[in-house]
Amino acid sequence: MNLGRITGQVRIVGAGLLGASIGHGLRAKGVDVILHDASRSNATLAIDYGAGRAPQADDKPTLVIVAVPPDVTAEVVARELMAWPQATVTDVASVAVSVLDELIALGVDLDRFVGSHPLAGRERGGAISARADLFIGRPWVIGRGTPFNRRAVEDLVIELGAIPVLMSASEHDDAVALVSHVPQIVSSLLAHRLADASDEAVGLAGQGLRDTTRIASSAPELWVQILSANAGPVAEILRELQSELSGAITALENPDAPGSRRALAEVLAGGNAGVARIPGKHGTSKSFSQLVVMVDDKPGELARLLTEIGEADVNMEDLRLEHSPGAQFGLAEISVLPEKKSTLARELSSRGWKIAGAFA
Repeated sequence: MNLGRITGQVRIVGAGLLGASIGHGLRAKGVDVILHDASRSNATLAIDYGAGRAPQADDKPTLVIVAVPPDVTAEVVARELMAWPQATVTDVASVAVSVLDELIALGVDLDRFVGSHPLAGRERGGAISARADLFIGRPWVIGRGTPFNRRAVEDLVIELGAIPVLMSASEHDDAVALVSHVPQIVSSLLAHRLADASDEAVGLAGQGLRDTTRIASSAPELWVQILSANAGPVAEILRELQSELSGAITALENPDAPGSRRALAEVLAGGNAGVARIPGKHGTSKSFSQLVVMVDDKPGELARLLTEIGEADVNMEDLRLEHSPGAQFGLAEISVLPEKKSTLARELSSRGWKIAGAFA
């Protein structure tokens, strides 16, 4: 029985990572979730994993969530608005302006449509990778809509543990171009340099390379759609990057020339200033301290570390792992509030863990 914010049935169209994750999250709250996908096998897989149930003839959803690729989002939204005249319809596409423009061109009545986009995901897609906690603490942009229908989407967002952020379609697309779409291109371009690198060079890869190329494994088919739909804002930022990159290249071609080292220093300092603005846990800017703990490469050791952090009554704000090929141990970088760093270091040391480093 659902005692939360969502009343009535929720229909999800699209049983991929986002659609199935929403289904899992709502099912955990007792919501009756209906799953539909153009691919019968995709829908069956998501249902088998417990993300929802198959449609029935007497379904009457009060909320419809369209979670399909961007190039067909507007078409599916239009169809769902027509099929369910009493329902609020939202989407989770990573672009907003192109979807809205296409709906307007189709002559669709947009009173019951509220565009939205959760800033959450994983490197792997599909129902098999879906998680009920995917949206917890993540921003979820909500666009235009009447107060009643926008409230229905806000209830969905809050029910899933995400943070509602109100933005216009153009504001959204400009923002995600900077924080999502351009990083994908930069990561892919850097990773492409590895394709023809020697095995010896790739074998030297450390955490820095892994961090900067992590998202390069994303599906090209989906990203071609996303980038094409938000081409203008993405191209504008890339032109700015191109200009700055040209300046850095000029400085590196003659590092002893007057001003070259200053130019490089300003590039690096600019990066420091920018990264300091990236929000911390739960969307609030905080400065965390880090402990680096050595973890033996044995089954159960990482789980024991996490358990003992909890037993020390310290909330872990973030965790990064580094494990070099062939090494008999890994390094766990644990982020905590500064006032908890000494407590955690003392507690872990007393339990036999070796602290490899501590940073403010």
